[in-house]
Amino acid sequence: MSDTPGAPVDAARARAPSRRRVTLTLCALAGLLLLLLIPDPRPLPPVPARGTPFEWNQDLVWEALESRSQALRTLSPEEARVSVDAALATLRSTLAELHALSLEAPATVTPGVTAVLSRVEQATFDAAAALAAHPERADELVLLQSALRSDVKRLSRTLRPSESSARRLLYRALYGSRAALEEVLLQMRPEDMPVLSRGEDEPSAAPSAELRGVRVHSGDILVSRGGAPTSALIARGNDYPGNFSHVALLYVSPEGEVETVESHIERGVVVAGIEQYLEDRKLRVMLLRPRADQAALLQNPSLPHDAASRARSAALARHIPYDFEGNRRDASEQFCSEVVSANYGAEGLSLWEGLTTTSDPDTARWLGAFGVREFETHGPSDLEYDPKLVVVAEWRDPDALFADHLDAAVVDALLEGARRGDAVTHDWRLLPVARLMKAYSWVLNRFGRVGPVPEGMSATVALRVQALGARHAALRAHVETAATAYQREHGHRAPYWDLVRLAREANAR
Repeated sequence: MSDTPGAPVDAARARAPSRRRVTLTLCALAGLLLLLLIPDPRPLPPVPARGTPFEWNQDLVWEALESRSQALRTLSPEEARVSVDAALATLRSTLAELHALSLEAPATVTPGVTAVLSRVEQATFDAAAALAAHPERADELVLLQSALRSDVKRLSRTLRPSESSARRLLYRALYGSRAALEEVLLQMRPEDMPVLSRGEDEPSAAPSAELRGVRVHSGDILVSRGGAPTSALIARGNDYPGNFSHVALLYVSPEGEVETVESHIERGVVVAGIEQYLEDRKLRVMLLRPRADQAALLQNPSLPHDAASRARSAALARHIPYDFEGNRRDASEQFCSEVVSANYGAEGLSLWEGLTTTSDPDTARWLGAFGVREFETHGPSDLEYDPKLVVVAEWRDPDALFADHLDAAVVDALLEGARRGDAVTHDWRLLPVARLMKAYSWVLNRFGRVGPVPEGMSATVALRVQALGARHAALRAHVETAATAYQREHGHRAPYWDLVRLAREANAR
């Protein structure tokens, strides 16, 4: 201690500026925190598309099919074989009607067309109910569903998917037959489940290579379903809920090297080796190819390869950000479907004859909360109905197929909640941290690197994505537990309509 009388006074004077600096620093930090907590400006309400959401409205049919399947499980092997034989024979008979109809090329939806497709639908569901009880003959249903799909695709050349009544019929046939088949596949052990379903080996003049047992060509299109909750939302959040959430364009070099050109939320449009595409979690993948008999391809057989080359060159030449709004008319930013539509369109082949529409205002409100502004656009599932494309093959991941159904059931229940007024929420207290992460990401983006918040996504939307993931995971855990209990009680996996019921019950808690 100093023995100088003025020392304490001088020390106090010296500490005063220090305290002021601390106070000013704290005030500045508090002010910065308050600034970072200011909500984003509220955007204009989303404008839904015109249209009518598709609804099956067949709960009684599903219950009857499940009861029939349960009854068939109690039969002796010989009695079961007779029932399965009869169901498959009826399906083959109705598919013969469908094939004949597809060759007639009807120009409009008539009562006769509707009647044939109705009989095919009923026979498909009946066969699925029988085979779900005895799935050891599932391979036969795989082949029949592939034939059904080929004939319905042929019908789409004259019954245009851009016309609403035709779109509904095509959707019921293609989506419904896949759903029926998968109810059978899910009753099998994963190691016994058929992985590959072959379609038509459409000829192509483009360079080719072998991929998972299928000959692929440059310009082929891969549609897939990812494993994130937002992937299920993309697939299900429209007037015609589908099975696919992502599109990639294949490029095959003359030497046989296979790459993909695709747009990712995190990185925008990128070119990558096929190994990276296959390593990313895919619950299902479908391979499509342009029809070789179209005028544009007859004039230029290398058109698909030219489109893939154009897309690849553009992605390597400049950075193309991901388009969160879904604006198909502006190619300066591109979402996944736009990579295909823009580059094929530039080569003279216009795809996406039938557009994805979201006409329900509450579903549009949910999608709008994640940055979507266009509700009539190019959706991945649309390509299955496009008459200019044929289905070459479809791969399913046996270990992930039930996860696909769980995810879709949870999202369907969440969207039903949206129609009751449920909102997309986020933890506003995390907004300062999220905005700092966004600033950090912005710096990384300037150097061509990927940050924790994707380019083009706001901090608020990033928090909503995080919140949706947490909510989806919690509901999914409840549904998975309930589905396990269902399987123990009934001796087989719960069908999709029961998964949706379980998801509704979990969401109502």
